[in-house]
Amino acid sequence: MAATGEDASDADCRPRPPISFELFPPRSDAAALALGRTIDRLAEVDPAFISVTFGAGGSSRDRSLTVLRYMLENTDVEPMAHLTCVGSSHAEANRLVREFLDAGITSFLALRGDPPAGADPDAGIGDLGSAAELVQLIHRVQEEREPFAQEGIPGVPGASRIGERRRPERVAVAAFPTGHPRSLGLNQDVDALLAKEVAGANLAITQLFWHADDYLGFVERARAAGVTIPIVPGIMPVTTPARLARLTELTGVEPPSELAIDLEIEPDAESCAELGIAYAARLAQDVLDGGAPGLHLYTFNRHDAVLAVLGRLDLHTTPQLANERNTSR
Repeated sequence: MAATGEDASDADCRPRPPISFELFPPRSDAAALALGRTIDRLAEVDPAFISVTFGAGGSSRDRSLTVLRYMLENTDVEPMAHLTCVGSSHAEANRLVREFLDAGITSFLALRGDPPAGADPDAGIGDLGSAAELVQLIHRVQEEREPFAQEGIPGVPGASRIGERRRPERVAVAAFPTGHPRSLGLNQDVDALLAKEVAGANLAITQLFWHADDYLGFVERARAAGVTIPIVPGIMPVTTPARLARLTELTGVEPPSELAIDLEIEPDAESCAELGIAYAARLAQDVLDGGAPGLHLYTFNRHDAVLAVLGRLDLHTTPQLANERNTSR
């Protein structure tokens, strides 16, 4: 329903909030073919970017780069490369950033990363001890690749000045609305995010949360502490009880009991999918209503559920694309 004093046409003209997605590298040739089709479908909704995860220690580097290159060569979508500190020396991280930049990748998600299962939490962290240090490295590598150059001053013949150097399109970092597993408290999570912004991050993407108040409260604390970069909520439509259990194991974030119970007792797969999609759509609408600057959707390498969520929110296309489609009929 349109707000008081605003008619439907005004609401329709409001810009769609930016939408983005996360994928992980395929583990087989068959999965690669399916992922290509998924990327094509996701590209149709004109996302701001699609990020691709990167295994600790470079375990999926080549496959990640293949997916990123596919997006560059076959879509108009901006690809975002994940980078992690874990298992990577300073020299290796430097070389990897250069490799991505040389391939045309100019957006990054800088993460501290998690050690292998069962390992010491600080094992294999390498030379880079935090995501903030990795953010600094990304900017430094870009500056080294493109040194300052002289440029002329309009209207002043013979005069020149130092030109601005290109910077990466986006350097994103993670935010933790329910607290990082190794954090001593939510204030520490806010301080860590502020340090990442000071290091040069210009976007934050939250890890999984299940209640709008967790996200909105975190944003409020972050703003009070001086964080100014956009904090985009990360949302995942969970459509099976097995996936929900796995996410709980990986993140340590307890799911809402009503969703867990509903998924567990529902015998029909399609009905389970509907439950997960409906919950994610409500959560997405709540955070957007609370002022979220966009949505980042975790896909599990499938397009059907995330596109269904966008459809529920009437965000599956931009006004410009809708107009193009209408005039082409």
